[in-house]
Amino acid sequence: MRRIPTSARGARFIGWGTALGHDTVTNHDLEQKMDTSDEWIRERTGIERRHIGGSNVELSTESGRRALEMAGVDPLSIDALVLATTTPDRGVPGTSASVQHSLGLKCGAFDVNAACSGFVYSLVTAHGLIAMGAERVLLIGTDVLSRITDWNDRNTAILFADGSGAAVLEATSDSGHLLGWDLDADGSLENLLYQDHGDFIKMDGKEVFRRAVRIMVDSATKSIAHAGVTSDDIALVVPHQANIRIISAACDRLNMPLEKAATVIHETGNTSSASIPLALFDAANKGRIKEGDLVLLVGFGAGMTAASAVIRWTAR
Repeated sequence: MRRIPTSARGARFIGWGTALGHDTVTNHDLEQKMDTSDEWIRERTGIERRHIGGSNVELSTESGRRALEMAGVDPLSIDALVLATTTPDRGVPGTSASVQHSLGLKCGAFDVNAACSGFVYSLVTAHGLIAMGAERVLLIGTDVLSRITDWNDRNTAILFADGSGAAVLEATSDSGHLLGWDLDADGSLENLLYQDHGDFIKMDGKEVFRRAVRIMVDSATKSIAHAGVTSDDIALVVPHQANIRIISAACDRLNMPLEKAATVIHETGNTSSASIPLALFDAANKGRIKEGDLVLLVGFGAGMTAASAVIRWTAR
Protein backbone atom coordinates (compact mmCIF):
# COMPACT_ATOMS: atom_id res chain seq x y z
CA MET A 1 0.00 0.00 0.00
CA ARG A 2 1.38 3.41 -1.00
CA ARG A 3 2.03 5.84 1.81
CA ILE A 4 2.65 9.56 1.50
CA PRO A 5 6.25 10.35 2.51
CA THR A 6 6.31 12.41 5.69
CA SER A 7 8.72 14.81 3.99
CA ALA A 8 6.36 15.49 1.05
CA ARG A 9 5.03 19.02 0.82
CA GLY A 10 1.24 19.14 1.04
CA ALA A 11 -1.52 21.24 -0.47
CA ARG A 12 -5.04 22.49 0.18
CA PHE A 13 -7.94 23.95 -1.77
CA ILE A 14 -8.05 27.74 -1.81
CA GLY A 15 -10.83 28.23 -4.36
CA TRP A 16 -13.31 26.31 -6.46
CA GLY A 17 -15.97 26.77 -9.10
CA THR A 18 -18.49 24.75 -11.11
CA ALA A 19 -20.41 24.90 -14.37
CA LEU A 20 -23.22 22.88 -15.95
CA GLY A 21 -24.39 22.36 -19.50
CA HIS A 22 -26.42 25.24 -20.89
CA ASP A 23 -29.72 23.40 -21.44
CA THR A 24 -31.83 21.40 -18.99
CA VAL A 25 -33.30 18.03 -19.98
CA THR A 26 -35.86 16.64 -17.54
CA ASN A 27 -37.14 13.11 -17.24
CA HIS A 28 -40.42 14.34 -18.68
CA ASP A 29 -38.54 15.54 -21.77
CA LEU A 30 -37.12 12.03 -22.22
CA GLU A 31 -40.59 10.52 -21.87
CA GLN A 32 -41.44 12.16 -25.18
CA LYS A 33 -38.51 10.51 -26.98
CA MET A 34 -38.37 6.92 -25.70
CA ASP A 35 -40.12 4.22 -23.74
CA THR A 36 -39.45 5.49 -20.23
CA SER A 37 -41.04 7.53 -17.46
CA ASP A 38 -40.05 10.01 -14.80
CA GLU A 39 -40.93 7.48 -12.09
CA TRP A 40 -38.87 4.71 -13.74
CA ILE A 41 -35.78 6.91 -14.08
CA ARG A 42 -35.98 8.29 -10.54
CA GLU A 43 -36.45 4.86 -9.02
CA ARG A 44 -33.52 3.26 -10.86
CA THR A 45 -31.04 6.14 -10.95
CA GLY A 46 -32.10 8.97 -8.64
CA ILE A 47 -31.86 11.43 -11.55
CA GLU A 48 -34.56 14.06 -12.07
CA ARG A 49 -32.88 16.29 -14.62
CA ARG A 50 -29.55 16.75 -16.34
CA HIS A 51 -27.80 19.63 -18.14
CA ILE A 52 -26.30 19.44 -21.62
CA GLY A 53 -24.67 21.79 -24.08
CA GLY A 54 -21.43 23.71 -24.44
CA SER A 55 -17.95 22.62 -25.39
CA ASN A 56 -15.36 21.20 -23.03
CA VAL A 57 -13.35 24.41 -23.32
CA GLU A 58 -16.39 26.56 -22.53
CA LEU A 59 -17.37 24.64 -19.41
CA SER A 60 -13.77 24.23 -18.21
CA THR A 61 -13.10 27.92 -18.67
CA GLU A 62 -16.25 28.84 -16.77
CA SER A 63 -15.50 26.65 -13.75
CA GLY A 64 -11.78 27.45 -13.87
CA ARG A 65 -12.37 31.19 -13.88
CA ARG A 66 -14.70 30.93 -10.92
CA ALA A 67 -12.11 28.91 -9.00
CA LEU A 68 -9.41 31.48 -9.73
CA GLU A 69 -11.69 34.34 -8.70
CA MET A 70 -12.63 32.63 -5.44
CA ALA A 71 -8.96 31.93 -4.70
CA GLY A 72 -8.13 35.56 -5.45
CA VAL A 73 -4.92 34.66 -7.27
CA ASP A 74 -3.29 35.93 -10.44
CA PRO A 75 -3.72 33.43 -13.31
CA LEU A 76 -0.01 33.89 -13.99
CA SER A 77 0.76 32.37 -10.57
CA ILE A 78 -0.59 28.97 -11.65
CA ASP A 79 2.27 26.52 -12.27
CA ALA A 80 0.27 23.76 -13.98
CA LEU A 81 -3.19 22.98 -15.30
CA VAL A 82 -4.46 19.39 -15.00
CA LEU A 83 -7.70 18.68 -16.88
CA ALA A 84 -9.51 15.43 -16.13
CA THR A 85 -11.69 14.55 -19.10
CA THR A 86 -12.78 11.64 -21.25
CA THR A 87 -14.46 13.89 -23.84
CA PRO A 88 -11.85 16.30 -25.23
CA ASP A 89 -12.98 18.77 -27.87
CA ARG A 90 -10.36 17.39 -30.28
CA GLY A 91 -8.24 14.31 -30.58
CA VAL A 92 -5.19 16.56 -30.79
CA PRO A 93 -4.22 18.83 -29.10
CA GLY A 94 -5.32 18.16 -25.55
CA THR A 95 -8.22 20.35 -24.48
CA SER A 96 -6.16 21.57 -21.53
CA ALA A 97 -4.02 23.65 -23.90
CA SER A 98 -7.06 25.54 -25.15
CA VAL A 99 -8.34 26.04 -21.59
CA GLN A 100 -4.92 27.30 -20.53
CA HIS A 101 -5.02 29.93 -23.27
CA SER A 102 -8.64 30.86 -22.54
CA LEU A 103 -7.88 31.49 -18.86
CA GLY A 104 -4.72 33.50 -19.55
CA LEU A 105 -2.39 31.00 -17.87
CA LYS A 106 1.30 30.65 -18.68
CA CYS A 107 2.12 27.15 -17.53
CA GLY A 108 2.18 23.49 -18.46
CA ALA A 109 -1.17 21.91 -19.25
CA PHE A 110 -2.22 18.31 -19.85
CA ASP A 111 -5.29 16.06 -19.99
CA VAL A 112 -5.89 13.00 -17.80
CA ASN A 113 -8.34 10.40 -19.11
CA ALA A 114 -9.38 7.98 -16.38
CA ALA A 115 -13.10 8.32 -17.19
CA CYS A 116 -15.28 8.90 -14.12
CA SER A 117 -12.29 8.36 -11.78
CA GLY A 118 -10.46 11.19 -13.53
CA PHE A 119 -10.84 13.94 -10.93
CA VAL A 120 -9.33 11.86 -8.13
CA TYR A 121 -6.57 10.61 -10.45
CA SER A 122 -5.82 14.24 -11.26
CA LEU A 123 -6.03 15.32 -7.62
CA VAL A 124 -3.29 12.84 -6.73
CA THR A 125 -1.27 13.96 -9.76
CA ALA A 126 -1.60 17.62 -8.73
CA HIS A 127 -0.32 16.79 -5.25
CA GLY A 128 2.66 15.09 -6.86
CA LEU A 129 3.45 18.28 -8.81
CA ILE A 130 3.24 20.34 -5.63
CA ALA A 131 5.43 17.86 -3.76
CA MET A 132 8.02 18.40 -6.52
CA GLY A 133 7.99 22.18 -6.19
CA ALA A 134 4.89 23.65 -7.87
CA GLU A 135 3.22 26.34 -5.76
CA ARG A 136 -0.24 26.38 -7.31
CA VAL A 137 -2.06 23.94 -9.58
CA LEU A 138 -5.42 24.46 -11.26
CA LEU A 139 -7.32 21.17 -11.28
CA ILE A 140 -10.40 20.82 -13.51
CA GLY A 141 -12.75 17.91 -14.14
CA THR A 142 -14.97 18.35 -17.20
CA ASP A 143 -17.01 16.11 -19.46
CA VAL A 144 -19.52 16.69 -22.24
CA LEU A 145 -21.02 13.22 -22.41
CA SER A 146 -24.05 14.43 -24.39
CA ARG A 147 -21.74 14.50 -27.41
CA ILE A 148 -21.17 10.73 -27.30
CA THR A 149 -24.60 9.65 -26.04
CA ASP A 150 -27.27 8.12 -28.25
CA TRP A 151 -30.35 10.06 -27.21
CA ASN A 152 -32.60 7.29 -28.46
CA ASP A 153 -30.96 4.66 -26.24
CA ARG A 154 -32.83 4.32 -22.94
CA ASN A 155 -29.91 2.44 -21.42
CA THR A 156 -27.59 5.47 -21.57
CA ALA A 157 -29.59 8.61 -22.45
CA ILE A 158 -31.23 8.77 -19.03
CA LEU A 159 -27.83 8.86 -17.30
CA PHE A 160 -25.29 11.10 -18.97
CA ALA A 161 -24.86 14.86 -19.00
CA ASP A 162 -22.35 17.73 -19.16
CA GLY A 163 -20.59 19.62 -16.38
CA SER A 164 -17.35 20.90 -14.92
CA GLY A 165 -15.77 21.41 -11.51
CA ALA A 166 -12.48 23.19 -10.81
CA ALA A 167 -10.23 23.86 -7.83
CA VAL A 168 -7.06 25.79 -7.12
CA LEU A 169 -4.58 23.80 -5.03
CA GLU A 170 -1.89 25.72 -3.16
CA ALA A 171 1.22 24.38 -1.46
CA THR A 172 1.30 24.42 2.33
CA SER A 173 4.15 24.47 4.83
CA ASP A 174 2.81 21.28 6.42
CA SER A 175 1.57 17.94 5.11
CA GLY A 176 -1.64 19.47 3.73
CA HIS A 177 -5.04 17.88 3.41
CA LEU A 178 -4.31 14.62 1.54
CA LEU A 179 -4.06 11.80 4.09
CA GLY A 180 -4.42 8.70 1.94
CA TRP A 181 -5.14 7.69 -1.66
CA ASP A 182 -5.62 4.74 -3.96
CA LEU A 183 -5.63 4.46 -7.77
CA ASP A 184 -6.58 1.26 -9.56
CA ALA A 185 -7.61 -0.15 -12.95
CA ASP A 186 -8.67 -3.49 -14.42
CA GLY A 187 -8.29 -3.40 -18.18
CA SER A 188 -9.92 -6.81 -18.56
CA LEU A 189 -13.27 -5.11 -17.90
CA GLU A 190 -13.00 -2.39 -20.55
CA ASN A 191 -15.81 -3.87 -22.68
CA LEU A 192 -18.36 -3.22 -19.94
CA LEU A 193 -18.34 0.51 -20.72
CA TYR A 194 -16.67 2.03 -23.77
CA GLN A 195 -17.00 4.35 -26.76
CA ASP A 196 -15.30 3.75 -30.09
CA HIS A 197 -14.23 6.70 -32.26
CA GLY A 198 -17.22 8.08 -34.12
CA ASP A 199 -19.73 5.98 -32.17
CA PHE A 200 -21.82 6.32 -29.01
CA ILE A 201 -21.25 5.02 -25.48
CA LYS A 202 -21.96 1.33 -25.02
CA MET A 203 -22.66 -0.02 -21.55
CA ASP A 204 -23.53 -3.31 -19.90
CA GLY A 205 -25.53 -1.68 -17.14
CA LYS A 206 -26.14 -4.70 -14.90
CA GLU A 207 -22.52 -5.79 -14.91
CA VAL A 208 -21.23 -2.25 -14.42
CA PHE A 209 -23.49 -1.95 -11.37
CA ARG A 210 -22.20 -5.18 -9.88
CA ARG A 211 -18.54 -4.38 -10.48
CA ALA A 212 -18.81 -0.71 -9.52
CA VAL A 213 -19.92 -1.31 -5.96
CA ARG A 214 -17.15 -3.84 -5.42
CA ILE A 215 -14.29 -1.71 -6.78
CA MET A 216 -15.51 1.47 -5.07
CA VAL A 217 -15.59 -0.24 -1.70
CA ASP A 218 -12.21 -1.87 -2.29
CA SER A 219 -10.55 1.42 -3.23
CA ALA A 220 -12.20 3.38 -0.43
CA THR A 221 -11.17 0.77 2.13
CA LYS A 222 -7.54 1.06 1.00
CA SER A 223 -7.53 4.86 1.25
CA ILE A 224 -9.15 4.82 4.69
CA ALA A 225 -6.55 2.34 5.93
CA HIS A 226 -3.74 4.30 4.29
CA ALA A 227 -4.92 7.45 6.08
CA GLY A 228 -4.87 5.60 9.40
CA VAL A 229 -8.54 6.29 10.14
CA THR A 230 -11.79 4.31 10.18
CA SER A 231 -15.08 4.67 8.36
CA ASP A 232 -16.56 6.10 11.57
CA ASP A 233 -14.07 8.98 11.34
CA ILE A 234 -15.30 10.03 7.90
CA ALA A 235 -17.64 13.03 8.13
CA LEU A 236 -18.62 13.11 4.47
CA VAL A 237 -18.26 10.69 1.55
CA VAL A 238 -18.29 12.17 -1.95
CA PRO A 239 -18.95 9.34 -4.41
CA HIS A 240 -19.02 9.40 -8.18
CA GLN A 241 -22.55 10.43 -9.13
CA ALA A 242 -23.43 7.49 -11.37
CA ASN A 243 -26.53 5.97 -9.81
CA ILE A 244 -28.14 6.51 -6.41
CA ARG A 245 -28.46 2.75 -5.94
CA ILE A 246 -24.72 2.27 -6.47
CA ILE A 247 -24.03 5.07 -3.99
CA SER A 248 -26.40 3.52 -1.44
CA ALA A 249 -24.95 0.02 -1.84
CA ALA A 250 -21.36 1.29 -1.54
CA CYS A 251 -22.16 3.30 1.59
CA ASP A 252 -23.86 0.27 3.12
CA ARG A 253 -20.81 -1.94 2.54
CA LEU A 254 -18.54 0.77 3.99
CA ASN A 255 -20.76 0.91 7.09
CA MET A 256 -21.63 4.52 6.41
CA PRO A 257 -25.19 5.86 6.46
CA LEU A 258 -26.40 7.27 3.15
CA GLU A 259 -26.92 10.56 4.97
CA LYS A 260 -23.12 10.95 5.00
CA ALA A 261 -23.01 11.01 1.20
CA ALA A 262 -22.88 14.21 -0.84
CA THR A 263 -25.25 13.80 -3.77
CA VAL A 264 -26.20 16.07 -6.66
CA ILE A 265 -27.14 13.32 -9.11
CA HIS A 266 -30.81 14.32 -9.01
CA GLU A 267 -29.82 17.65 -10.58
CA THR A 268 -26.74 16.83 -12.67
CA GLY A 269 -26.97 13.22 -13.83
CA ASN A 270 -23.69 11.42 -14.50
CA THR A 271 -21.06 13.97 -15.57
CA SER A 272 -18.06 11.63 -15.38
CA SER A 273 -14.91 13.60 -14.46
CA ALA A 274 -17.03 16.53 -13.23
CA SER A 275 -19.13 14.33 -10.97
CA ILE A 276 -17.07 14.32 -7.77
CA PRO A 277 -16.08 18.02 -7.80
CA LEU A 278 -19.70 19.05 -8.46
CA ALA A 279 -20.84 17.08 -5.41
CA LEU A 280 -17.88 18.12 -3.24
CA PHE A 281 -18.17 21.84 -3.87
CA ASP A 282 -21.96 21.78 -3.59
CA ALA A 283 -21.51 20.32 -0.11
CA ALA A 284 -18.85 22.92 0.74
CA ASN A 285 -21.03 25.79 -0.48
CA LYS A 286 -23.94 24.52 1.63
CA GLY A 287 -21.82 24.33 4.78
CA ARG A 288 -21.89 20.53 5.05
CA ILE A 289 -18.11 20.39 5.62
CA LYS A 290 -16.47 21.93 8.66
CA GLU A 291 -12.80 22.76 9.18
CA GLY A 292 -10.96 19.58 10.12
CA ASP A 293 -13.62 17.19 8.81
CA LEU A 294 -12.40 14.04 7.08
CA VAL A 295 -13.81 13.67 3.57
CA LEU A 296 -13.67 10.52 1.44
CA LEU A 297 -13.69 10.96 -2.34
CA VAL A 298 -14.34 7.74 -4.25
CA GLY A 299 -15.17 6.93 -7.84
CA PHE A 300 -15.11 4.32 -10.56
CA GLY A 301 -15.18 4.56 -14.32
CA ALA A 302 -14.66 2.97 -17.70
CA GLY A 303 -11.47 0.99 -17.93
CA MET A 304 -12.54 -0.07 -15.36
CA THR A 305 -10.75 2.45 -13.22
CA ALA A 306 -11.18 3.20 -9.54
CA ALA A 307 -9.81 5.99 -7.38
CA SER A 308 -10.26 7.30 -3.87
CA ALA A 309 -8.70 9.78 -1.48
CA VAL A 310 -9.15 10.81 2.13
CA ILE A 311 -8.65 14.52 2.77
CA ARG A 312 -8.84 16.64 5.90
CA TRP A 313 -10.88 19.69 5.00
CA THR A 314 -8.58 22.68 5.50
CA ALA A 315 -9.75 24.87 2.64
CA ARG A 316 -8.93 28.54 2.88
